[in-house]
Amino acid sequence: MFKANKIKIEEKEKDNKEKIKLTIEEEKELIRSEEAYRAGIFSVRDLIAPASMRINPYNLELNNKFIRTLFVINYPRYINVGWFTPIINLTAPLDIAMYFYKVKSEIILKQLRNRVGILEAEISAGVEKGAPRDPIKETALRDMEKLRDDLTQGIEQFFQFSLYITIYADSQKELDLLSEKVESLLGSKLIYSRRSFYQSEQGFNSTLPLANDELMIAFNMNTSPCASSFPFVSADVTSDNGILYGVNRHNNSLILFDRFSLENANMTVFAVSGAGKSYFVKLEVLRSMMFGVEMIIIDPEREYKHLCDAVGGSYINISLASESKINPFDLPKPLSKDFKTEDIIRTAVITLKGLLKLMIGVPDEKGVLHFTPEEDSLLDRALLETYAKKDITPSSNLSQQIEAPIMSDLLEVLQGMEGGESLAERLKKYTEGTFSGLLNQPTNIETKNQLVVFSVRDLEDELRPIAIYTIINYIWNIVRTEMKKRMLVVDEAWWLMQNEDSAKFIYALVKRCRKYYLGITVITQDVQDFLSSDYGHAIVNNSALQLLFKQSPAAIDLVSKTFMLTEGEKYLLLESGVGEGIFFAGAKHAAIKVVASYAEDQLITSDPRQLLEIEAAKKEFEEEMEREK
Repeated sequence: MFKANKIKIEEKEKDNKEKIKLTIEEEKELIRSEEAYRAGIFSVRDLIAPASMRINPYNLELNNKFIRTLFVINYPRYINVGWFTPIINLTAPLDIAMYFYKVKSEIILKQLRNRVGILEAEISAGVEKGAPRDPIKETALRDMEKLRDDLTQGIEQFFQFSLYITIYADSQKELDLLSEKVESLLGSKLIYSRRSFYQSEQGFNSTLPLANDELMIAFNMNTSPCASSFPFVSADVTSDNGILYGVNRHNNSLILFDRFSLENANMTVFAVSGAGKSYFVKLEVLRSMMFGVEMIIIDPEREYKHLCDAVGGSYINISLASESKINPFDLPKPLSKDFKTEDIIRTAVITLKGLLKLMIGVPDEKGVLHFTPEEDSLLDRALLETYAKKDITPSSNLSQQIEAPIMSDLLEVLQGMEGGESLAERLKKYTEGTFSGLLNQPTNIETKNQLVVFSVRDLEDELRPIAIYTIINYIWNIVRTEMKKRMLVVDEAWWLMQNEDSAKFIYALVKRCRKYYLGITVITQDVQDFLSSDYGHAIVNNSALQLLFKQSPAAIDLVSKTFMLTEGEKYLLLESGVGEGIFFAGAKHAAIKVVASYAEDQLITSDPRQLLEIEAAKKEFEEEMEREK
């Protein structure tokens, strides 16, 4: 019986051992399966980890990138605020790490006291021996005394400051060139740096966002120079006075500016169609009017009509069938006795010759309109005789009411001059022919309003440059007659840049307008045509304000070269939304987003859909008022 029980127990123990063994095998198999499963899953570490890494004495190779870390070892005695900005704005991939290790003031004060005692003893010994003064020791002594005072008063703190810069390149040659560029930028500030040698990995790790300083190369600094190294800098374009132009996209600050506070009040606006340039200009017009500025606008597409009606401005339509006429022979009344009648007549003759070249000039091989030397001389005499025909001579008093000649008077003079037949025949088209309704009548428009808009939409393309030239000359006469704070907006200015004389005329206006308290805004969507002209470049250079909205890929290189844009700014202009761009004010510039209130938006919008909705609402309101009556 005992023997049988013993056999049963042994069998039972054997079964338990087999079960335990089977359970262990199952657990091992389960672990192996789980490991295999985990091996097939991507983690965040797998995504960010490099595929390969090679550590060299002078640099690190990570995947296909060459990496090097530079560390700063010495700073000058004095360092300007923002000295680090050229490195921050460098168009290259950089990782920058700054480490600040605070040192107790008691320790520094003790060391400074000892050092001050040594320096004072050395200076006193030199004086006793009759040695020449040592400026270096005296300067060091003054700096130490000031630092001791600041530390004692709690104005300054003391730190050990470490600055590391890790640069990335696609090749060893590019890495060396970029390293030299960074070193030269630092060297220009008298800041000396070194390349990590046999510490490539430690340098790379020190600039990772892990706050782990593996290089431990520090420089003693107090609070002020440490603060001057602050890396998060952004352009701030604002002033105490002026209007709101938009929001600074760098830091969400407001861009407030008074364009008349700069060296000149001129502005150029470049953008592709639909980027928001007219919207911006109308917003500036509306806000400037609140400060009493008189606005004059040349409107090629009837975009300013709604705004003009809303503020009670004068909207003047210039066309062949229009009743509004401008006489290009009009002369300005002199602002003071310093202006001589002879000079005013001579200036008018030169301006008229430029206009006549647009009207009846003959294109040369390059398509440039011109007169022969004989025709030019003949026209010069004819214009002077035309003014003399109306008793306008150097002895005339222009401050009195004088009747100016018209184009038909010039035609009569040319017909009576020997050799003037050809010019007279070409001019007949503007006095008797198809275009006779444009420039052959006395001026009959009234411009005594804070907002005056000249529309040239209904003119043929052939006549637009001539009409715009005449309008600008008329405005220039008004400006020279009475000095006021004014702004002139020339929309689609590329019409004037197509011909040398009209381009030269607008350039001369941009150069001289500052003396008459006038600011000119030049707007164009055809950037290439505008900037390919020498006068176009000169106009940009003589404009203290520039605004670039979204640009086309075809024009971005020319724009970038003209305005010296960085790669980041180029991509910003290519990808900008409506009303977004870069605002230049003198030497400063910043990314801008134009913003308007709801009420302003209703007045200045150019969106056809929105305009139709406004018109429908206006019509519905008028019908409702009629029903109530």
